[in-house]
Amino acid sequence: MKRRAFITLLGSAAAWPLAVRAQQGAKLPTIGFLGTGTASGWSQWTAAFERRLRELGWIEGRTIAIEYRWAEGRSERFTEIATEFVRLKVDVILTAGGAVLAANEATSVIPIVFAVAADPLGSGFVASLARPGGNVTGLSLQQTDAGSKRLELLREVVPGLRRLAIMGNVGYRGSVLEMSEVQDTAHTLGLAVIRSEIRRAEDIVAAIEALKGHADALYVVGDPLTDANRIRINTLSLGARLPAMYIAKEYVEAGGLISYGPNYPELFRRAAEYVDKILRGAKPGDIPVEQPTKFDLAINLTTAKTLGMTIPPSVLAIADEVIE
Repeated sequence: MKRRAFITLLGSAAAWPLAVRAQQGAKLPTIGFLGTGTASGWSQWTAAFERRLRELGWIEGRTIAIEYRWAEGRSERFTEIATEFVRLKVDVILTAGGAVLAANEATSVIPIVFAVAADPLGSGFVASLARPGGNVTGLSLQQTDAGSKRLELLREVVPGLRRLAIMGNVGYRGSVLEMSEVQDTAHTLGLAVIRSEIRRAEDIVAAIEALKGHADALYVVGDPLTDANRIRINTLSLGARLPAMYIAKEYVEAGGLISYGPNYPELFRRAAEYVDKILRGAKPGDIPVEQPTKFDLAINLTTAKTLGMTIPPSVLAIADEVIE
């Protein structure tokens, strides 16, 4: 081989990305994907994550491997899955919500990216939003006024709203924080508040049954438990004649009345960019925690009709998604 050609080939090999070089060895770079809900419930979010990875040059099975595990809303599974990922020696863990704590307790070495977390600073996952430090970073929901906006919208679609039920998983710190914030806001608006506390999927039926005739509307705080049981909550709230407000459009697509909150596919798309940076050598502690930039308002007119409600034109006019 001519010397010039050899040097060119050598230079090209040195420039190969980590994933391609690893492909030639024993193991592809591996993402441990700890889903707190179900595979079907997270399908849109997973698809957005994978699509962005492909755009960034990471192709599953060729330049990267993804190990998916699903907790199905059961918090006791978080630690089990995180421990498995440590044993598998994955290169980065991608997760969300309450599972961040379990992953962080399982390892202080493997980088952890959260696609969404309610209060990473208050929970102690990061030292600061600008300089997380440690091995954890991602996208945070803190410092948003989404709760107040949801109450404003709920008052518009339920004009006679006087008694508000707030349902949340009190075993999840983020839910407790949001329940308190929404309760405070509701009181400033002159609304009576009923706290509906759940801890397990088995609590949901009794919780909603207890609200019949005692509440005018239901505010469902999002967490892995309510996410995994969104269809059950929708069915029961309809049966109880309770207009319900949710945190994400996926709840409305599953039969809920109305939602306002961050666009979750977009959050998972951005989480893929964090993973990309880490796999290319960036330290998670040096990557700032960011906030959502895209919010969606979704309305299900079929559900509204079932409840005998008419959604005001002013609300329909600003909706990002209307399901008929």
